[in-house]
Amino acid sequence: MRALWKGTLGFGLVIIPVRLYAATSRQRPSFNQLHRKCSSPIKYLKWCPVCREEVTADEIVLGYEYERGRFVLMQDEDFDGEDGTADKSILILDFVSLAEIDPVYFDKSYYLAPAEGGQRAYHLLLRVMDEAQKVAVCRVRIRARESLATVRVYRGGCLAMETMLYPAEVRDYTVLEGLSPIEPEAREIEMARMLVENLSVPFDPERYVDRTRERLLSAIERRIAGQHVVVPEQPEPARVIDLMEALKESVKRSEEGKREHGAV
Repeated sequence: MRALWKGTLGFGLVIIPVRLYAATSRQRPSFNQLHRKCSSPIKYLKWCPVCREEVTADEIVLGYEYERGRFVLMQDEDFDGEDGTADKSILILDFVSLAEIDPVYFDKSYYLAPAEGGQRAYHLLLRVMDEAQKVAVCRVRIRARESLATVRVYRGGCLAMETMLYPAEVRDYTVLEGLSPIEPEAREIEMARMLVENLSVPFDPERYVDRTRERLLSAIERRIAGQHVVVPEQPEPARVIDLMEALKESVKRSEEGKREHGAV
């Protein structure tokens, strides 16, 4: 598994070198968009409607639209940290109980592994967090953006980090319609409790299958077996003109033109 970046995990005055890895990857099949006419994959171009030309990556700058139609241009240093550096660091701020954090705040999961020289301090932190049954609330910088995150013990074997949303990024549910409480009947409550008890089991992620993925893979296999396969047409390669041949042809045509002109 390839590390996304190598940085540090700050634990008080202890600095632990760590590597960050993606903990998840989507497994559903991905599809290309093809031109119905010729089955060729569609290309997406970055296009300037004013200059009417394709724009390359080195010609693109970031701008913030502070008023409709008016942008302020941003520079690289605007995205650096307080000390002027775009560091790759995780700083532990507090330790809390995981049950106190509502899952709505969790965003994306990563694994943390010790880098060179950090094994001893890494496993010390892992052990004391596991014994205390606490998770660490952290400040982390990923891709020039400072985020809130939690670091916790994952299955007793490594540290996992979840980036989190800030409170301002979580929408207010009280504006939803239909939330006015309705008092259920006693018999309804009893039957609902029985149903919950009957469906209660220890959580085992292997019990759950991505049925959409399985159905799509089966459909793909059927399409392949039924020869519903297309081979996109290849664009004609640009003709490579030999310089010497081009010169010879030009001289030939110029001489023919001179003779025709002289004959007139």
